[in-house]
Amino acid sequence: MYTRYKKGTFPFSETILTFPLKGDGPLWGELSDFFAKRGLILYGGHRMNQMDLRALAKINLGLDVLGRQENGYHTVRMVMQTIYLYDEVRLIRKKDPGVEIVTNLPYLPTGEGNIAYKAARLLQDEFDIKEGIRISLKKHIPVAAGLAGGSSNAAAVLFGMNRMFGLGLSMDGLMERGVKLGADVPYCIMRGTVLAEGIGERLSVLPPMPKCTVLIAKPPVSVSTRAVYEALDAREIAVHPDIDGIIRGLEKEDLKAVADAMGNVLEDVTIPMHPVIEDIKNEMKAAGALGAMMSGSGPTVFGLFENRVDAKKAQKRIRDKALTKQVYITGIHSVRRS
Repeated sequence: MYTRYKKGTFPFSETILTFPLKGDGPLWGELSDFFAKRGLILYGGHRMNQMDLRALAKINLGLDVLGRQENGYHTVRMVMQTIYLYDEVRLIRKKDPGVEIVTNLPYLPTGEGNIAYKAARLLQDEFDIKEGIRISLKKHIPVAAGLAGGSSNAAAVLFGMNRMFGLGLSMDGLMERGVKLGADVPYCIMRGTVLAEGIGERLSVLPPMPKCTVLIAKPPVSVSTRAVYEALDAREIAVHPDIDGIIRGLEKEDLKAVADAMGNVLEDVTIPMHPVIEDIKNEMKAAGALGAMMSGSGPTVFGLFENRVDAKKAQKRIRDKALTKQVYITGIHSVRRS
């Protein structure tokens, strides 16, 4: 009746089902909705009308800035890690041309100001796709939080439209287009434990992160990435994070060594602007975190825990002290490499 592919075979999805049905009609819609609620994707015969994807967040286990290029971009060296906190992205093929975005957040842009919109337009223009696409974004990843939620949405759209419209792009082809949208998009296509260099587009696969519990806390403040980098440019970086130490810890499968070596050079800029970030870090460490650090340019803080019990203690401490309501317990998302 159907073909079932193992979990992890395709990025952005848990499982894919292929049915010997045409991808239209009321039966197809009922089947698609049924399986979508269970994290599945339906392929219907020769045509795919709908796809449900998971766009996962990332954290930076290490973030170093090596300099500023003439074009304004910064040369970085980062260790990136996918976590199992995700937005739900639904793609629906439609006859009318163009891109339509709907979302559960009323303040989120739904036009050119949304990177997922730009991703869809990029492929429509390049491949002269006449049909339209409706993108439904159910956001769970905090917005403007240093977790690459927008970049991951764009990556999901590139991946999904590539399969939906049979564009035949390889992973490298998708990543080449992704970097035109943003420096984090290629990583969000690749996922897993990765060393990012250049402006973030030169990616090298690292040994997988040891399993652990991750606590995510996003304080109720807004951070401008541009402002953070501009402030960084105006000062001398005294201490650089130990990126090589993180890599050695990964090679030894030593979670404590990874946590001990973590560092983010942007903390020196963002924390003085928003001291609550340091307060959250301290609460995580007091509850037993092996390490706690700001992700990206902030303001989100993550902590690495050996067990869920300690993570729940930290979650309670942060909420009891009213540091933030947005506190999530999750885990590491590993990627099977062929």
